[in-house]
Amino acid sequence: MKILVVDDSPTMRRIIVNVLNRIGYKDVIEAENGLDALHKLKVNPDVSLILTDWNMPEMDGLTFVETVRSSPVFKSIPIIMVTTIGAKEEIIKALKAGVNNYIVKPFTPDILREKIEKTLAQIKK
Repeated sequence: MKILVVDDSPTMRRIIVNVLNRIGYKDVIEAENGLDALHKLKVNPDVSLILTDWNMPEMDGLTFVETVRSSPVFKSIPIIMVTTIGAKEEIIKALKAGVNNYIVKPFTPDILREKIEKTLAQIKK
């Protein structure tokens, strides 16, 4: 399974990739913002899951999610928002935009695993 990790912080991308590797996900692509992520999706149409930050330059995570959801090719890819924004109103806004799940930073490896498994299980139904 190929996972796209989108975050403008190289340190946060490294943390997420390391956690993904530890829980068994080895095929990971990184992008530094929404525009970069859209490019990576076009050259890797077999991405099975997207983990994206919200606050990023060039194209933020919410705009990226809306763009992915409006694409006939990519609209069904599950998306988990991984961000420091934890206000209820913002979570609702992200869910309405089309994210499948939401993780507030900082998070533990167990939380990441649980959210991925839950999201993938919902998609398979």
